[in-house]
Amino acid sequence: MSTDIDDPGDEEPTLPVKISLSLGESGDMWVARDEDTGVTSQGKTREAALENLDEAVAGYHGAGESPSDEELRTMGINPEQNTSGSLDESDVFQ
Repeated sequence: MSTDIDDPGDEEPTLPVKISLSLGESGDMWVARDEDTGVTSQGKTREAALENLDEAVAGYHGAGESPSDEELRTMGINPEQNTSGSLDESDVFQ
């Protein structure tokens, strides 16, 4: 979690270092923001917001694995049609 202290012998930390944490406008979600990257996440508790931020920042830095075909199907995505391309060619980002 973001509040953990890394071993000083570690290389560059991948977890957020400068964090802002605030209650969202609706008052029912906490918002955590990594000030260095601009990555923002939220959670129902402060702890959940920080844990979600850790995961989001790790993804920002390229950590993680690509989803499996089964995971894509569970999300309603056809793996055969899941190809990378230009945002200009996207039906979603117009």
